[in-house]
Amino acid sequence: MASCVCVFQAEGSSGVSGALKLSQTTEDGATSIEGQIRGLTAGQKHGISVCVFGDLSDGGDSCGPIFNPFGKTHGAPTDDPSLRMVGDLGNVQADENGVASVKIEDKLVKLFGPHSVIGRSIVIFAGADDTGRGGQENSLTTGNAGPRIAFGVIGMAKAS
Repeated sequence: MASCVCVFQAEGSSGVSGALKLSQTTEDGATSIEGQIRGLTAGQKHGISVCVFGDLSDGGDSCGPIFNPFGKTHGAPTDDPSLRMVGDLGNVQADENGVASVKIEDKLVKLFGPHSVIGRSIVIFAGADDTGRGGQENSLTTGNAGPRIAFGVIGMAKAS
């Protein structure tokens, strides 16, 4: 079993914080992503993606594009896995207090193997991800979710 954690820091004055735990029991199994994100816009969906780099030297910009080792277009986590980017995690929904409780099971995100996300980043966006269906110029590459408001590096977690 592999266990990781991603602790978020806010971009600028967004005030977003929180942490997600990632775990995968077997190399061919799904990865579980769970935790809370606080300081989001109340009642709004926010895009969430795994990005290529775990580089926070220039905030969210240095995290790079959405992780896409197989050259796919942007999509939803519920899309056929052969058609979407590995890093496409869709949206999280903030409650009336601006808190999103996250519970995602994803078969493309891996903690084992050559396309592991360990050392990469997770980025939270200001707006909702259109999952490639928005018809906008950036829909098929970014989901047109707006600016990056929080980010964190996916790192190995201490065994519990």
